[in-house]
Amino acid sequence: MENLSRRGVLKGAASVALAAALPMPAVLGAGTIKIGVVQPFSGGLELFGNQAKLGLDLAAAEINAAGGIGGSTVELIYEDDKTDPKTAVERATSLIRKDGVMAISGPITSNNRDAMMPTMSRSKVPLLYATNYEGGGCDRYLFSFNTVPNQELEQLIPALKENAGDSFYMFGADYVWPQKMFEAAETIVTGLGGKSAGKEFTPWGVKDFAPVVRRVKDSGAKCLLFALPGADGITFIRQAEDLGLLNDVTVGFLGFAETYLGAFGEGKGQNMWVTVPFAASMTDPGPAEFVAKIRKAAGDGVPISHYAFTHYNSLNAVKAALEKTGKMDSEGLVDGLTELNVKTPTGDILIGKDHHVTMNMFLAKTEGAGLAVVKPLGAIAPAPGCA
Repeated sequence: MENLSRRGVLKGAASVALAAALPMPAVLGAGTIKIGVVQPFSGGLELFGNQAKLGLDLAAAEINAAGGIGGSTVELIYEDDKTDPKTAVERATSLIRKDGVMAISGPITSNNRDAMMPTMSRSKVPLLYATNYEGGGCDRYLFSFNTVPNQELEQLIPALKENAGDSFYMFGADYVWPQKMFEAAETIVTGLGGKSAGKEFTPWGVKDFAPVVRRVKDSGAKCLLFALPGADGITFIRQAEDLGLLNDVTVGFLGFAETYLGAFGEGKGQNMWVTVPFAASMTDPGPAEFVAKIRKAAGDGVPISHYAFTHYNSLNAVKAALEKTGKMDSEGLVDGLTELNVKTPTGDILIGKDHHVTMNMFLAKTEGAGLAVVKPLGAIAPAPGCA
């Protein structure tokens, strides 16, 4: 893993277009725009941080190559939150106070997001959150660009029930996102006449999942709803494969990214079902062009997931929002993002009054080294859980 320092990330030919800094004039075209990025580049969830960087780098390069935002160029300042809430707050505070960023993109975990939000709100700096999450993040200075539970679960669970069976075991990490996802999933399973065969959560850093695998097997479940991200998730799937669990159950993998497949090992992790806003295997012109651009910059072998896609969308939304309001400051950005339509490689997204997005979704399953789209689901509006 490359160690991403504060100033070192903009080095190299691929980063020439990502320049400059932000004064805050009242009109466009008078300077440069700093966007802070707080992502995990260490600590166990770096595969997600790296995906975010792919999308953000491409968006910034395209924006700057096309003349910037009203003539102002974009600079991304990367910080490693080390998958740690305290570090995330420290990095966000530094970006706001020392660097004067207009907005911050990130983080990945709900714990880090929740830890950062008081700082963001007090400073009146928007957080551009492009990770799927449990909902309920409702604040003037928080914008969500990925899915909430209904967008991911309401089509996935019926598909699993139809294709695998009506009994569900739920296993995930012991923090707020898996807990809330499983609460929503239980309601959907019950409404469909299905059965809950068990539910459990694990702390981070477990090395031996054999006891969990045995419990899932003994439960008789036909479906496993799985919400254990990062290195721990990779370890579990490898062990579940070796112990034969995946011959008996079909996995609904929440928060799946194509980066996992290479880590599982060749031929492993097949027939796992997901609902996502993007898959790298899509052959429509928009997604295919997006994938080609990233691979041109990052290399043909790089996996590309919806995390790259949603972070790419979030920075393009910044451009559209500032051009909508004509004001290059944080408040102008917030006003412009609200009720904004943004063009993306898979079709327009709509940022609602509650700062969550309606977007096209796709039912897919793992096949070979990627995701195969089973069914386009059309535009699905979020149920963000705002009061």
